Amino acid sequence: MSTQAVRVLVAEDESAQRRQLIGHLQKLWPEAELVAECADGDAALAALESERPDVLFLDIRMPGADGIQVARAASGRAHVVLTTAYEQYAVNAFEAGALDYLLKPVTPERLAATIERLKQRLKTTPPDIETLLSALDERLRPTERPSLKWITATNGDAVKLMAVDDVLFFRASDKYVRVVTDDDEALVRMSLKQLEDQLDETVFWRIHRAVLVRANAIEQIEKDELGHWHAHLKNHPERLPVSDAARSRLRGM
Repeated sequence: MSTQAVRVLVAEDESAQRRQLIGHLQKLWPEAELVAECADGDAALAALESERPDVLFLDIRMPGADGIQVARAASGRAHVVLTTAYEQYAVNAFEAGALDYLLKPVTPERLAATIERLKQRLKTTPPDIETLLSALDERLRPTERPSLKWITATNGDAVKLMAVDDVLFFRASDKYVRVVTDDDEALVRMSLKQLEDQLDETVFWRIHRAVLVRANAIEQIEKDELGHWHAHLKNHPERLPVSDAARSRLRGM
């Protein structure tokens, strides 16, 4: 691999920090080729599949898929460096050697040391880091997460109290989000992001920028004649769009 350009992906949602990291990389590692510059985790997952990078620099906290999820999809396929603004995130998983981290804002000195380690690692096959990522994810997971149990929604002039346990999916449309159950639906004015932040991420999955769906409600995912992917549900006739990034994430889980 030393005779070829190293293919690098950078994923960071803060544009100023992303440009700073890329600038440092270009100066310190001129033989590295930037093949993808991503502002969120879903874009990084899609680029992982399309660009096949050798090295990923991933912010731990990003919109969409986070850095841990993207790293999990890259396990055994590429070398991973996680970036974080918090010193406490530099835990034992990094010290095991298979992962590296950069504390933000990234300094040229720290990045130079990371690049030297990467040059050595690029001589070997990328390791399986699933166990390390699971341990890291457990350490970073909040001890408590806001959990939405009931939703106040409207249907015409009626106001309904809907149990989250009954919801099949949320689908954004214009200024509203549709809340759909087996036999009913209504509208809420909360954004999909506000809902996502209050829902159990192991129960409701973001499969499209406009869709959150109950994972166990999905029966199958199929591609239509135009090449677009859709999720078919077990107890509802509506087909839900599935993004390429979500498909990549599902395959990596």
